[in-house]
Amino acid sequence: MRLLLVEDDPRTADYVVRGLTEAGHVCDLLRDGHDGLFAATRNAYDVIVADRMVPGLDGLSMIKAVRAAGVRTPAIFLT
Repeated sequence: MRLLLVEDDPRTADYVVRGLTEAGHVCDLLRDGHDGLFAATRNAYDVIVADRMVPGLDGLSMIKAVRAAGVRTPAIFLT
């Protein structure tokens, strides 16, 4: 499974990426909501995992913009 993780906290990001990778998933990590929006609308992901409070564009606004662009990838929020 290919996942997009948008998380700016290094400890949390490392923990989640390590767990997902050990479980056999491919995880793209971005630390800014604008970068996450760009990636989510240009690449095919099975799941988007987004923190609510990230720099640039907050996670909720990022997912709203992803939906407005027609991307229906399931999303999970970290808070």
